[in-house]
Amino acid sequence: MTGYTLYGAEVSYFTGKARAYLDWRGIDYREEVATQAVYRDIILPNVGWPVIPVMKMPDGTVVQDTADIMAEVERREPNDPPAWPEAPLQRFVSELLHFYGDEWLVIPAMHYRWTYNEDWAYGEFGALSAPQLSPEEQYDLGKKNGARFKGALPVLGVSEATIPGIEKSYEAFLADLSRHFEAHPFLLGGRPSLADFAFYGPLYAHLYRDPESGKLMKRLAPKVADWVERMQAGGTGGGGDLLADDVIPETLKPILSRLMREALPAVFQTEKLFAGWAAGAEPGARVPRGLGEITIEIEGHKGPAVARSFPLWRLQAALDVLGGMDAGAKARAHALLDETGGEALKAFRLPARLKRENCQVVLA
Repeated sequence: MTGYTLYGAEVSYFTGKARAYLDWRGIDYREEVATQAVYRDIILPNVGWPVIPVMKMPDGTVVQDTADIMAEVERREPNDPPAWPEAPLQRFVSELLHFYGDEWLVIPAMHYRWTYNEDWAYGEFGALSAPQLSPEEQYDLGKKNGARFKGALPVLGVSEATIPGIEKSYEAFLADLSRHFEAHPFLLGGRPSLADFAFYGPLYAHLYRDPESGKLMKRLAPKVADWVERMQAGGTGGGGDLLADDVIPETLKPILSRLMREALPAVFQTEKLFAGWAAGAEPGARVPRGLGEITIEIEGHKGPAVARSFPLWRLQAALDVLGGMDAGAKARAHALLDETGGEALKAFRLPARLKRENCQVVLA
């Protein structure tokens, strides 16, 4: 089937994620830059707010959110192998890493862009919005358009108090991921899967492509840069499949431990605020994107952040996989959680279920 159009930008975190999936899947699609005209004529009328990427399907349906884009293409193009692992433990881990890539790696990705690559980013945003303008005019426009993205730093918890921890954690993450890629070409074995696409978004679009952070990655973690380039080439070079017998690589466990140590406390604080809001809301109510204030802690450095609701939606997908396992798979999953510091997830449940409706997260 042909006729897919992806509206996004090279500079965009989530466009990178969607593009990597589409290239790996071998979909016949075209990518159009999300100019001001695209926002006006396609994105705002169909989605309701300015966001990329969005994808137009061959029948004209417009889909927003990378997971929804991928799931819809998987439904329409049911080719093997699937992007979502079929083995239960690998599927659970891929959803956990999906959560990590989308909702936690955004912190170092945004920090490095707006702390070390700010002027470059303004030029990129301006060229994206108005390619016909001069570089000087593009920079001025990019500074105006980029202000809302830079303004997300305090929302994410990036501050003078937390930056030392963010940088220490990111460099340690690169070291852990490098050791993994010394043993495996992709996150779960010999080919990409959901987890790779989720990691590619931040690691390519911000942390490899932005000049200063790109230099850092290539200097500290050339194996990670090599993986980025394999993904950029369509996820080739693995020559295999996911690990047999539902095995989780030992080299992923330090990354899972970092996820549990850093991200879960923020999720648990957010869940308490969500429970208070949900107690007075009706089914179908749109969940606020921010639910209040929490404290994040990264490598011993604490600071305020907004309790973002979307991570709860991403984590719900992982919890659903865990809840649907048979006894044997669940025992293996629980053992992995015990080993990586995620024991609290074994009994964790959201106080109300979430679903996506009209490009929004709402109460089910």
